[in-house]
Amino acid sequence: MFCKSASQLLKELAYNDNDQLTPFNNDIFEQVFRKCDEHHLHLQSLMRKIQDDGLDIQTTRNSDHFGAVIHHLSLIRNKRCLMAYMYNRAEIIRSLRWKIGTIPPEEIQSKLNYSEEEYFKNHCAALEDMIPPNDPSILVRVRCDIGDVLLGDQVASITD
Repeated sequence: MFCKSASQLLKELAYNDNDQLTPFNNDIFEQVFRKCDEHHLHLQSLMRKIQDDGLDIQTTRNSDHFGAVIHHLSLIRNKRCLMAYMYNRAEIIRSLRWKIGTIPPEEIQSKLNYSEEEYFKNHCAALEDMIPPNDPSILVRVRCDIGDVLLGDQVASITD
């Protein structure tokens, strides 16, 4: 079945608590990544076959076209599942910074892969380097008068 491994990654996220970090599932992640490569190769070969037969890619509706569509959609779905998996893990890692500080305990660090460890370090460094503004007010310069503008629950007139 196409995209079965990719859906397993997302089911893993769904079964866990939102703030609970599970070990990075490198085996399934790599399987999905390899499936993406396979779908890409199949897609390329089908597109090449259509072109070699002298058919128009835009208007041809034969078995090769529909096979290419299936591989293309499977490739997109797998990529989206991989991105959703990584994005949700990144969200959890960002929230951990505020809960545990800059140094994660060993039980959390063992659940991260190398790129997630680097992401956590870079995220912590970025937060430490932030300097709050001295003045809380903002000066806005207007180039031309556009009339009245609705800002939330009030109306403001923007002029030169």
